[in-house]
Amino acid sequence: MGDYRHIADRIAAEIAAGRPGPGERLPPQRLFARRHGIAASTAGRVYAELVRRGLVVGEVGRGTFVRASPVPSGQALAEPATTAQINMELNYPSVPGQSELLAAGLAPLLRPDVLTEATRPAAAAGTSAAREAAAGLLAAGGWRPAPDRLLFAGNARQAIAGALAALVRPGGRVGVEQLTYPLVKEIAARLGIVLVPLAMDEQGLRPDALAAAHRSAPLSAVYVQPTLHNPTSAPTGPERRRQLADTVRDLRLPVVEDRIWSFLCGPESGEPLAVCAPERTYVVDGLSKRVAPGLTVGFLVVPEGRGGQTAAALRSGGWTAGSFALEAAVRWIGDGTVARLVEAKRADAAARQRLVARHLDGFAVRADPRVYYAWWRLPRPWRADVFAAAAARRGIAVTPGPAFAAGDRGADGAAPDCVRLGLASAPLPELERALRTLAAVARAHP
Repeated sequence: MGDYRHIADRIAAEIAAGRPGPGERLPPQRLFARRHGIAASTAGRVYAELVRRGLVVGEVGRGTFVRASPVPSGQALAEPATTAQINMELNYPSVPGQSELLAAGLAPLLRPDVLTEATRPAAAAGTSAAREAAAGLLAAGGWRPAPDRLLFAGNARQAIAGALAALVRPGGRVGVEQLTYPLVKEIAARLGIVLVPLAMDEQGLRPDALAAAHRSAPLSAVYVQPTLHNPTSAPTGPERRRQLADTVRDLRLPVVEDRIWSFLCGPESGEPLAVCAPERTYVVDGLSKRVAPGLTVGFLVVPEGRGGQTAAALRSGGWTAGSFALEAAVRWIGDGTVARLVEAKRADAAARQRLVARHLDGFAVRADPRVYYAWWRLPRPWRADVFAAAAARRGIAVTPGPAFAAGDRGADGAAPDCVRLGLASAPLPELERALRTLAAVARAHP
């Protein structure tokens, strides 16, 4: 038993050194056995061990291939975790003139008297000016959150963590769409929370699936993305939103609603679930996509009477926003900087989607024309991890669909052979070149 593991260790070291590289095929097991002077059964154990370690993937009838990497962790979607020349895992929008706009808003903060206040510790509830500014920014349709319901985190991810920490005890179960934001999986793991994947359809989360899961074993909360769902862009219309709100009210379940991409919709984003179920809904949003990832604020609108418990969770996790970031946010919102950036990013996202439509024409690509990502069901016989490895060999990082799948059984049929393309981070010429290359890869056989 030890021999095959030692051989697997050597092959793993070679893979780490780039020999063989991502997407390359290992020799057939019988040939591998002859080369290493081992039995065919031992070669099979070596290959199985490499699969278990996430280093290779086996394709029936086609061989065993080196993966680009294990299924990307949340790190790959939150910070650079690859040396690929074109990173389509990260998804941080930036537009020309962005830094100049932001610098103008920051200039007044550099006065010594203002800077003194801006560098003091901040409470989870922020300041009255921050609450008023955020309430106006988050208003959608006929909904405008009451300023006294607002809390602030360092970013939207921390707002999600704070809400879940306040709502769910370790070991508790949280329902999520069967394809969900990957960082929520990492947040849940660190909080000791069990995620329960819930079936989706063309309109997003199915209320009947939510009710059935809760009847099977009680849930403590639900996390959903009904506006521009990441990664599928599934549109949740007003009627489905009402059905979801009715369901969480009937089941007496709190719901954490992630609206981080809603700014791309403008007035068409739809009202949050808080309109129909205000006593149940925790609304999460933030500045990172609207403004920039490096200096941002997360917003958390809580139900009446839940502010103290949620603020305590934010404080205990070290997730509250800094005073400097809050002051910058108030100024950027008040002087129109955020509004100008939002308009520019809506136009930028639309331009990038036109590139997707042009270069991936004829493929099964699902994407709202307003968003910064695309969900691509790959043509047969491609598998997501093998395609990601092939893309990596060409200097392009994409995210295999299973990274978004909730639950212990991987994609579980939800993301059979899909990849998500993050469109925001690469400059337009690089994005166009990447899309052209990916289309050529997809048309070829593995």
